[in-house]
Amino acid sequence: MGNIVNRVFDSSGPEGKVRGTPQQIIDKYNQLARDAQLAGDRVLTENFQQHAEHYLRLLATAQKEQEQRREEQERQNRERQAERDRERAKRQEREANSGGDASDAPQPDVVEAGSEESGLVETPETKKSEKPKRSRKPKPKKDQGEGKSEEPPKAEGGDGAPEAAE
Repeated sequence: MGNIVNRVFDSSGPEGKVRGTPQQIIDKYNQLARDAQLAGDRVLTENFQQHAEHYLRLLATAQKEQEQRREEQERQNRERQAERDRERAKRQEREANSGGDASDAPQPDVVEAGSEESGLVETPETKKSEKPKRSRKPKPKKDQGEGKSEEPPKAEGGDGAPEAAE
């Protein structure tokens, strides 16, 4: 049914529409009832009070349902936490009884990667290469006949230290 507490309603009252959340409508009808009472109109006062009571009941029912849902969630949370606490206590008890030595705990079996019964999928990394890899050839050097040297030009400082950036 949704969240009635925050839902906006359009109420058709005796003097036109009233729009808002149930609490806002209740407040508006109560104000209109006070105004009618001050004006001496007992019938209109009663009518506004009945409209306010309708939304008051609607709001009370919605709030009760919200509270029940909240309590149910809290109960479930407490149960989950109690279960986690029991599991933690059992695990700590097992560790204390085994002396906390992990070497006594059961270890998984080691399966060789090359064995056929391993059940593992062969990946390109584990596949053995049938052809040998070629070695890379060094890059050909540029023609040095034009007076160019292999070393980059040195900084003008002369001491071999790089220049400071400005």
